Amino acid sequence: MMTGRESRMWVGVDCGTQSTKVVILDPDTGQIVAQGQRSHALEEGANGRREQDPHDWITALEGAFDDALEASGIDPQRIVAIGVSGQQHGMVVLDEAGVPLHPAKLWCDTETRDHNAALVEALGGEAGCLEALGLVLQTGYTASKLAWLRERHPERYQRIASILLPHDYLNFWLTGERVAEYGDASGTGYFDTRRRCWHQDVFAQIAPELDAQRVLPRLIESHEPAGHIRPEIAARFGLRPDVVVSSGGGDNMMSAIGTGNIAPGRVTLSMGTSGTVCAWSADYPAGCDPQVASFSASDGGWLPLVCTMNVTSATTRVREMFGFDIATFSAQVASAPRGAEGVQILPFFNGERVPMLPRAQASFHGLDSRNTTPANLCRATMEGASYGLRYALECMGSLGSAARQIRLVGGGAKSPLWRQMLADILGLEVVCPQVTEAAALGAAIQAGWCLEQSGDEGQGRHSETLEQLCERLVALDHATLAQPQAEGVAAYRKGYADYRALLASEHGIATGG
Repeated sequence: MMTGRESRMWVGVDCGTQSTKVVILDPDTGQIVAQGQRSHALEEGANGRREQDPHDWITALEGAFDDALEASGIDPQRIVAIGVSGQQHGMVVLDEAGVPLHPAKLWCDTETRDHNAALVEALGGEAGCLEALGLVLQTGYTASKLAWLRERHPERYQRIASILLPHDYLNFWLTGERVAEYGDASGTGYFDTRRRCWHQDVFAQIAPELDAQRVLPRLIESHEPAGHIRPEIAARFGLRPDVVVSSGGGDNMMSAIGTGNIAPGRVTLSMGTSGTVCAWSADYPAGCDPQVASFSASDGGWLPLVCTMNVTSATTRVREMFGFDIATFSAQVASAPRGAEGVQILPFFNGERVPMLPRAQASFHGLDSRNTTPANLCRATMEGASYGLRYALECMGSLGSAARQIRLVGGGAKSPLWRQMLADILGLEVVCPQVTEAAALGAAIQAGWCLEQSGDEGQGRHSETLEQLCERLVALDHATLAQPQAEGVAAYRKGYADYRALLASEHGIATGG
């Protein structure tokens, strides 16, 4: 029998685009005692198709969990709670036996852009979407993927018994329960983010032949458990049979928890393949730009969020074009002056979500015989991706202007040069948390919170609120702190104005502030 507070461990799982990570958290010390990671393949095709096999996520989770347990050397019986974070918007459709009918179409899939445009029109345009759903449908949301499947693969569509998001699917594998929580459900395109329920009428427009009551998962609150671990999974890893699996959530919602972004004034900015900017709100954020996705949070509040499709994906494209490794690319950026001697880029290699330009392509501007150098092209790409993040923050209106600190996560956050560039472009201090795997940490913290709320006798540490857990378990790495510098702020004020002017001339996007 497990006794003593020191015996309890919480596990966080983060299933992303490139890999699945598992962390084991000791909630008493606040330390990640071990972690594991396994990659999975991204299948890319013509016309913006980006898919993955859900079975690969399971294989990666098993391998990463095995690695973490082996690295920690802990008794698996000490694990009492598991939380899962997953990439948002992905469509996982299952048959009656719970087997995927089609590869999961991912958040970054733009093959369904025409279906999204048709759905927006059917709902009455931007105003109709806001009225029905509290947000505007965007290419990448689950809704247009389902419409696409209905048209392109009707035989698979007709066999659908369940429609899940990636983290829902992993919860299903762990527990056998088909459930969804409000945060991740917000990104489907058939969920009412104001009333926090499935929008039956919108779903009927997308999939008229399907019964929403049958195929959509049961909605649960963020603090509710998805269920207990299935006996065969417990046996597979040597876990207790009563391990609680929390509601979990989308990766952005879990990153917010993992960075302590559950109070006003903080903004989490993820610099990964894509870029996400999110700010917490106690109430539905009615004053944001319509491009802001007014998602629910996975803590009971709201998490208005903006996603840009091209951050490290853009710098990686240009870096690989020149054959540079990361260190060489960074040296090239550092050797070029602010503004890259007039070279500018709209880095829309993957199209763009915000601003809403799914068909856009990347383009360099201002090139001449003097400034066309690898260093300037590399720096312009980093600056262009960063300007897109400032654009995203400005879309949040008062929530953005009230920000006092940016908490950075993702691969791009590792660069001191990029951190300072962002501080100067945004005019705000930026800092990274000590635990860089914010989504996995957030999932582990939420798992512990859910365990406390579930009332499982003997397992709760003591009654801590989520705010108290984050205050205790989320620590900042003050060595990464970057403060805006007057010279950089002035230079980038002009650079951003030029970027907005380029958006206006090339794509008709209003110049704004």
